[in-house]
Amino acid sequence: MTMREWLIQITEYAVLWIDLVALVVIVLATAQVVVGMVRLIRGQPTNHQRREVWMTYARWLIAGLTLQLAADILETAITTDLAAIVRVAAIAVIRTLLNYFLEKDLSDVREREARSP
Repeated sequence: MTMREWLIQITEYAVLWIDLVALVVIVLATAQVVVGMVRLIRGQPTNHQRREVWMTYARWLIAGLTLQLAADILETAITTDLAAIVRVAAIAVIRTLLNYFLEKDLSDVREREARSP
């Protein structure tokens, strides 16, 4: 096995591992938000409690998207097919935009909470 084949193999395993971690993060975060929503439905939630459930979810989604983006970057390093590179690049752009807007929403909510008494 050549050094290049060895690096490709390691990178493929790393991409799979990172994607698995991202999957676990997103699934666990989704389970957590479902439990939080059920608790909110059962009680008389305040706006702060509702917002906290969604903000926690957003933070975990950002973590998952960041992990997926890392896997995409590694995948482009070993991909030689132009169509595959374009596909991975498009996915990376979409994930980056999602990450940006989630971060922006989190920042806006933090600013509003800091201003409110």
